[in-house]
Amino acid sequence: MEPVIYTMVQAADWAAAQAAGCYRGSADDQRDGFLHFSTAAQLRASARKHRAGQHGLWLLAADAALLGAALRWEPAAGGSRPGLFPHLYDVLPLSALRSAVPLPLGQDGQHVFPDEIP
Repeated sequence: MEPVIYTMVQAADWAAAQAAGCYRGSADDQRDGFLHFSTAAQLRASARKHRAGQHGLWLLAADAALLGAALRWEPAAGGSRPGLFPHLYDVLPLSALRSAVPLPLGQDGQHVFPDEIP
């Protein structure tokens, strides 16, 4: 599977994660029982579907190898999207992050991703 996985988080949740030393997930993550991640190839579609027009997001890039058995690759709920998605059944320790960068909106209302995201 992919060596780096990504999640988009609200600024307030990112601030709380920095204070706690781990990211515990969004309300949606807590409801579903796991943290939702995407691969680089899945990220833009995930942003359009789940984070369209949202300001103040941060993009967290995690080293998948550091997440151990708590990371599972599973189909999207209801088979709504093809492929397997990375789901973390634990908190995300900040020590597993490769980067955390703001994810601004462009003039067209779409998120502006770092260059390494296709």
